[in-house]
Amino acid sequence: MQARPCHIVPTSFPSPSKLPRFHRTPSPAKIKIPRVISISTPDTTDHASSRTSLDTIDDHVAAFWDYQFLFVSQRSETNEAATLRVVDGAVPSDFPSGTYYLTGPGLFTDDHGSTVHPLDGHGYLRAFSIDGVNREVKFMARYVKTEAQVEEHDPETNTWRFTYRGPFSVLKGGKRLGNTKVMKNVANTSVLRWGGKLLCLWEGGDPYEIELGTLDTTGRFDMIDGCDSSIDNRSNGGDTWDMAAGLLKPILYGVFKMPPKRLLSHYKLDATRNRLITASCNAEDMLLPRSNFTFYEYDENFKLLQRQEFNIPDHLMIHDWAFTDTHYILFANRIKLDVIGSMTAICGLSPMISALSVNPSKSTSPIYLLPRFPEKSPSKRNWRVPVEAPSTMWLLHVGNAYEAKDVNGNLQIQIHACICSYQWFNFQKLFGYNWQSAKLDPSVMNVKEGGDELLPHLVQVSINLDAYGTCQESSVEPLNQWSKPADFPVINPDFSGNKNKYVYAASSSGSRQTLPHFPFDMVVKLNLLDKSIHTWTVGARRFIGEPLFVPKGREEDDGYLLVVEYAVAIQRCYLVILNPKRIGKADALVARLEVPRHLNFPLGFHGFWAKSS
Repeated sequence: MQARPCHIVPTSFPSPSKLPRFHRTPSPAKIKIPRVISISTPDTTDHASSRTSLDTIDDHVAAFWDYQFLFVSQRSETNEAATLRVVDGAVPSDFPSGTYYLTGPGLFTDDHGSTVHPLDGHGYLRAFSIDGVNREVKFMARYVKTEAQVEEHDPETNTWRFTYRGPFSVLKGGKRLGNTKVMKNVANTSVLRWGGKLLCLWEGGDPYEIELGTLDTTGRFDMIDGCDSSIDNRSNGGDTWDMAAGLLKPILYGVFKMPPKRLLSHYKLDATRNRLITASCNAEDMLLPRSNFTFYEYDENFKLLQRQEFNIPDHLMIHDWAFTDTHYILFANRIKLDVIGSMTAICGLSPMISALSVNPSKSTSPIYLLPRFPEKSPSKRNWRVPVEAPSTMWLLHVGNAYEAKDVNGNLQIQIHACICSYQWFNFQKLFGYNWQSAKLDPSVMNVKEGGDELLPHLVQVSINLDAYGTCQESSVEPLNQWSKPADFPVINPDFSGNKNKYVYAASSSGSRQTLPHFPFDMVVKLNLLDKSIHTWTVGARRFIGEPLFVPKGREEDDGYLLVVEYAVAIQRCYLVILNPKRIGKADALVARLEVPRHLNFPLGFHGFWAKSS
């Protein structure tokens, strides 16, 4: 196994008051401390001593470091697979052979004084290949060689200079005024293996194709398949907003290099039809009070089966969405243009995302039910009229959605999702990042008052339509009355789009006063039939990311759960295998495998399980 040197973390830490804003040295070969984003914390240390033992450090300062260490840059890549050491339990012999892919940002600071938001960090793909027969796991990790990554990284010296702004960041050591490199496609949000291709996706551009065995980057992959290539050449002789779009397109496409259609990073797999479903939106709609969404459905060979476009008369920001047997479902996360923010963003004085802000002007949440197969729809419902859910909610992630029709033609739709409050959600403060100070503040993710209602939490949204498509009732309730902050709801993927009994998610035990809500430290299993709740907690000063279900048999909870454990206090990452049937029991842990210290990686976003062919 060969890898370039990375930055080893000391076992004792300086007081945060003694830290510079960035850790910088001129020679990467001499770097001995991690490149991290600093965060603010109360000064609770004795100034007579510049270093304090971790055993005696106040928990406020420990929380500062624990949160910070989730975002430690990792510059090393593997050239060949490393076999992970089993530290607890054993890989089960009946574990299905395959690969767990996990993507997320890998780098946050360069060598010239700039730092970026975690959402703008270069994509770092991790692959855990699990061999149930030989009961071993091999690990690889490589950067996705996007256009931005190739420009900003010097492979000879392993140094970085950020030149792209990205949507969420402002460069300190790079060009600010006149920098039009906004669309920094870092391919860091989600990963998919479909039709023989491995793809890393990002919110706003083409995915990048990755070579299966080596994790080498092949290049951009056009999922839209050129079917929208003429869209920027259309003449807009319609309403005022069509004329505005016509004026914006040359600027967005030509100056800021935005693609005409931005592919969303979240996709769906229709388990019944064995289809991949993706969605895109128009670039100019970011600035206009209307939204155009296009949905694409592919067969198992990546052949495009159908394409449908919907024009919605509202200004929306969609990250995730849902589908059922007959509908695409969009939760209307409503936004508005910030005029002052737009001016400072265009001048390079603030992030481009500061041009937008949330719009909580309605007391309800519009939900659009878009027909998947309009020619087969018996109700002829006007899809432009949304269902108004009786609460104001910002949708983050969807676990599953399904529908059931009774003998009278009435349709009931159920959606299991993670939502948060408009009051809490702020484009410029995601993960607690402050672009002006270039710091992360954990208090943003750990609000004290009303945290259970403001922060991300799990809900069940129910919609009842009559045979004519008229909404008779809609409701939003905590999923199984689970009120603790939670996110990343997942299910057995074999039940995607169908009625499911179980939902799994990452949640918080609330056992730590300084970090009561985030980062997550617990896996929760919710039984939707008997309303029971079972949990598995990772332990003190250890956190988890998104869980992932690996199917094994016919029963819905017959399989294994995979989750990465971030032991920040000792700077270690572990792959954890759990038995879903035993969540809540002492023997839920099946195995824990240690990633080599020099390959320790930052918090991942979304993963994908691909069984061996």
